[in-house]
Amino acid sequence: MSKATVYDAVPVFGRLRDTVLYDDVWNQPELNKRDRSLVTCAVLAALGKNAELEHHMKLAVENGVAVDELRGLVVQVAFYAGWPCGVNAAKSGMALFEANPPKV
Repeated sequence: MSKATVYDAVPVFGRLRDTVLYDDVWNQPELNKRDRSLVTCAVLAALGKNAELEHHMKLAVENGVAVDELRGLVVQVAFYAGWPCGVNAAKSGMALFEANPPKV
């Protein structure tokens, strides 16, 4: 038996996620999905939303963000949002970082 999600428990929440967030917000023409992913990851990292950040880092790679760019995002966040935010962001990206060694 699979574990229920918040979207199963509150179906209208899932509908709003799908129709407003993923359909409307993510498809605004001002930013492409790659750039929108970078912004989303930076904001989630700065806010310390690590579970969501891990998901969005994987999505960012699917949207064309290089893993090394996510490493750069971690450093930027550390200096602008605070070192602990940067460390937590790095932890959220560890699976991606380990699977893709730095190109430096």
